[in-house]
Amino acid sequence: MTDSLVRLDLHPLADRGWRHRCREQLNHAGALVLRQFLQTAALEAIVQEGNAQRHLAYHTLSKHNVYLMKPDADFSADHPRNRDVISTKGCITDDAIATDSPLRQLYTDELFKQFLCDVLGEDALYPYADPLSSINLHYAPHGQELGWHFDNSSFAITLLVQKPQAGGVFQYVKDLRDADAGEMNYAGVAAVLDERLPVEALAIEPGDLVLFRGRNALHRVTPTEGEVTRMLAVLAYNTQPGIALSETARMTFYGRL
Repeated sequence: MTDSLVRLDLHPLADRGWRHRCREQLNHAGALVLRQFLQTAALEAIVQEGNAQRHLAYHTLSKHNVYLMKPDADFSADHPRNRDVISTKGCITDDAIATDSPLRQLYTDELFKQFLCDVLGEDALYPYADPLSSINLHYAPHGQELGWHFDNSSFAITLLVQKPQAGGVFQYVKDLRDADAGEMNYAGVAAVLDERLPVEALAIEPGDLVLFRGRNALHRVTPTEGEVTRMLAVLAYNTQPGIALSETARMTFYGRL
């Protein structure tokens, strides 16, 4: 099954040496881009599915701080702890992804999950217990963006499905804080928000798989430009079984339970 989905000639998922190099790259840079990861036919099928299901997307516009936390009254509204950024997106959820979709087949593929575990340093990966959160397909038409933020999870796995005509650039600053130590680094965050600190950008093309550690890396996606909608699949796993996204988060992201 895997060879009908993945370019195994470029990405030998079972090869221990190759996995080791992927793990070293991720640990060193905080990001791993596996270019032309998908077979052409699989990518084309996902694009068709995305276009066919787009009418089901739930669209949100939200203001949030970079920490994705409630405002702290001890600080002013323009302090880095509380400063608002904007995120806009449309999203279809796991229950809209067909059983025979290449996205579903990749998500559940045992070799793919073994590869992810090895590279991420996890013992096992599990789907979300709720019916919405495991596979999401995001749509960003002209002018939509994902504001600067830190992730709550230790890793993210995404697959670019369709690239916009312009914009939609993934930018990040790695190792800006140490979340496990409770570090906030307000000065560093302010420098990024005020565009006083240089940022890195990932050059990502359709069919590229990205593994990213965003808990300590501030990151965003710049506003898209043009008539072509940016489509991005998010493959979300847990490191423990039976975990669901909270009802509050599901209502915020998806508008339903």
